[in-house]
Amino acid sequence: MSYRLLDSFRGLFEGKPYKHRSSKLGDWVAMHLYEDLYTLGRSTILRERIDRQERVLSGNNRRRGVEARRGDGTFGDLVPGTPSIVDPGYRVARGETAAVEIGAEVKILAKAMIKQIDRVINDLRSQVDHLKRGGNAICVGIVGINAASIYTSYEDDRKYTTDGKSNRHPADEAEDAERRIRDRAAPVFDACQIL
Repeated sequence: MSYRLLDSFRGLFEGKPYKHRSSKLGDWVAMHLYEDLYTLGRSTILRERIDRQERVLSGNNRRRGVEARRGDGTFGDLVPGTPSIVDPGYRVARGETAAVEIGAEVKILAKAMIKQIDRVINDLRSQVDHLKRGGNAICVGIVGINAASIYTSYEDDRKYTTDGKSNRHPADEAEDAERRIRDRAAPVFDACQIL
């Protein structure tokens, strides 16, 4: 079986430059989590609610009436009387949510991982607090860690390649980054997958 979440994650990198400045990449990966949950079919109640469009993926990752930072993928009750839409090729509708039942946060560490690891860990931990605000959401963390022996990043027309000296190669930092995520961020999530 193929998993849409893994395929969407792979699609960020495979055969093209990874655009790390795009704020929508985490949303793109996270939305496929719910498609996989539907396809796995472990909960007939979940499938029925998705089919009836009672439970939807938040189109804008906001909840009506709850002040909280948006997650990359929030799923919950459709606000009564508001529209929902199902895009071609998807089962889970998008719409305005009243409460979050499942929330996902995606972080991808590509280079200079140890320089930014504390910020990433704080963002992950903080997102759990925001997802649980006003309810008791199931929180899922998805963290990508680059383990390449050499890496080139792209910003506009410029590119930067790791040299192993002043710009460490991802392979030199990956194990330490993974350990820190597992120790300090993963425990606050109900499920945390490191890719």
